[in-house]
Amino acid sequence: MAATYASIGKRTKRLDSPPKLTGQERFTGDLRFPGMVRAMLIGSDYGHARIVSVDSAAAMEVPGVVAVLTHADLPVARSESGVSPISLLADGEALYVGHPVAIVLAETDQAARDAADLVEIDYEELDVLVDLDAAAAEDAPRVSLGGAGDFADEAEMHNADAASGGTDEELPPNVSSSVDFHRGDLDAAFADADEVVELAFTSDVVHQGYIEPQVALAVPEQFGRIAIYTSTQGAFHGRQKVSDTLGIALDDVKVVPMPVGGGFGGKFVLIEPLVAALAKAVDRPVLLQFTREDDFLTGNPAPDCKMTVRLGGKRDGTLTALDAWLLFDSGAASGSPLGIAGILIGGYYRFDAFRIRGYEVQTHRPSSGSYRAPGAQQASFAIESAMDELARRLGVDPLELRLQNCVVEGDERPNGGVWPRIGLKESLEAVRDHPIWQEREQRRAGGSGIGLAVGGWPGGLEPASAACRLDADGKLTVMLGSVDLNGTNTTFAQVAAESLGIDADQVNVRTADTDAAPFAGGTGGSKITYTVGVAVKKAADDAVQQIKQIAAQHLEASVEDLELVDGVVRVRGVPESGVTLKEVADLGMRTAGGHGPVLGRGASAISQIAPGFAAHVAEVKVDELTGQVAVVNYAAAQDVGFAINPAAVEGQIHGGVAQGIGWALYEGIAYAEDGTPDASSLLDYTLPRANMIPPIDVLQVEVASAEGPYGAKGVGEPPAIPGPAAVANALHDAVGVRICDLPIKPSAVLDALPD
Repeated sequence: MAATYASIGKRTKRLDSPPKLTGQERFTGDLRFPGMVRAMLIGSDYGHARIVSVDSAAAMEVPGVVAVLTHADLPVARSESGVSPISLLADGEALYVGHPVAIVLAETDQAARDAADLVEIDYEELDVLVDLDAAAAEDAPRVSLGGAGDFADEAEMHNADAASGGTDEELPPNVSSSVDFHRGDLDAAFADADEVVELAFTSDVVHQGYIEPQVALAVPEQFGRIAIYTSTQGAFHGRQKVSDTLGIALDDVKVVPMPVGGGFGGKFVLIEPLVAALAKAVDRPVLLQFTREDDFLTGNPAPDCKMTVRLGGKRDGTLTALDAWLLFDSGAASGSPLGIAGILIGGYYRFDAFRIRGYEVQTHRPSSGSYRAPGAQQASFAIESAMDELARRLGVDPLELRLQNCVVEGDERPNGGVWPRIGLKESLEAVRDHPIWQEREQRRAGGSGIGLAVGGWPGGLEPASAACRLDADGKLTVMLGSVDLNGTNTTFAQVAAESLGIDADQVNVRTADTDAAPFAGGTGGSKITYTVGVAVKKAADDAVQQIKQIAAQHLEASVEDLELVDGVVRVRGVPESGVTLKEVADLGMRTAGGHGPVLGRGASAISQIAPGFAAHVAEVKVDELTGQVAVVNYAAAQDVGFAINPAAVEGQIHGGVAQGIGWALYEGIAYAEDGTPDASSLLDYTLPRANMIPPIDVLQVEVASAEGPYGAKGVGEPPAIPGPAAVANALHDAVGVRICDLPIKPSAVLDALPD
């Protein structure tokens, strides 16, 4: 018999919706402090150039201008080599178009803009490397002597497997890391195959597409402290980065996480150290809010990549061998999702033998960052396209081929880790029974193509803590250090409410600043509900025990005989007895006697990942005159562990599907030989609109995790992963052409169609 719950497992409205829907929410860009100045970036016009001189004399004559600063003016800690982090201003050398060289600080935005136009920068142009193969060559000139990027830290927050897979080989000058996973006799396994598929793939740079651009406000405080108000996904991570960059004590940095107007992995730490340095330099509050052009030129998008996949299989549907080569761009600084991609490209299916190798390559482009399931979209596009092609050549059903070979609990990942209990098989079975798949022959007869793909995310692990306080009004306040990016605070309200047997609207959830908040990791990697949720449940359960102890003394009853029902502590079996939570709070807060105020504490340090898997089916129609591809129907099955808030889970899946379709058909930034991007605003970059997204059927599969609260696991990453491959496979099903380059452009479809 299924368990019944008071709060969890029910569709619940997000607690943060009313202020956002009514426009009452205050974002970082809305804040104002006395003496505050605005910052305006001045970026490089060149993909690679030596900075000869910066002349700010004319700019300083503009009324309201406070300062024009370059890298040398920033109070930052430098390494023994004199190199400071690349996320600040260019230090003698501009490494990509848009790389910030100077910053104007002014009393108003208009003054900052006017002054920025008057700053004269003299450059000496240098060779530009944007082609991955050229940059990865043994004899390639060095892209940069600068420091490493921040992605290694972000990758570990996203995915517990991210740091594995490195090799000891001597690498070419611009290759900052590599992966090499292998198992079995590859040559023998390919020789044993009846069919071998070999395909080459590319994927362009993709911007995260959030509504609110990068923004942070730094405010100097007494005794040398500094407060950072920021749109961030990781408050404690940001505090550490600011401390390290400025070379000041960690306790002298306070990060105040503000409501985030979208992040998708792009807002861990990018501008916070820079803004803190600016505020220190002029001893005034400084607000830096990127323009949309700044965000496109200077942000940290998902990197482009090249991949080749060779896949072998037998007539009976057994997979024999996988050989994959990955080349991931990291931009001007090191750090990319290469390791994650390597694990996933060989992690969905069982092979007799495999070899997965790859390089991370620096180029003269912006440094790469996370994007919802970093590396997974590209890797899944490659392996799922190859699986689809192999199924056709073997003459077997593509879904049955996946079911026959998909990994299950106990199977090894390419890096040697073992999959725990996962729901890949169950998700495939769910879409197998969906009408889009069941009716595929009829739909094909109507001119449609049907495509299938899977995607998975191992999940991140970070310790977390939480506190639950019973307030004088009888409501519970949950105090957290995690950022509420996607409705997780509502989920935590439900978790806490379940422990107390009350409705979620009787729980307040507060994200505090880093001076006061319990520690939590970054919001990303499909792990916040999984890790922080455990801490919240423990804190709420601790609060319940304290509540019962106070009530037991008042009711002259044993703690074991008490129960919490509808906000009342009563003796089990005696419903007329009882004391309300408000009365318990009053008893605990009395100045003398009693047990003291109720403050529950909880912490988690989970050691086992809780992977999430999804299986998607797309129906597309192709206009063979224009090459336009339209997705007309979609079904997404996903293992969600246990849906604490099914409405929030459904919303996450809808959003992920939309982003996957964007990856597949619309989104991408290409770079010319001189490093100039072909998109620097939303006029040049196509984000999918509502009329580009089809009806989406969501199938929530529940394969409970071992350690998540009530069996829950993270759900944010998996729905964004299978889309590109599902659409590409549906395109092939419709018109018989396989496109291996993302995004799939109408011109590419037309070129591939037979005359």
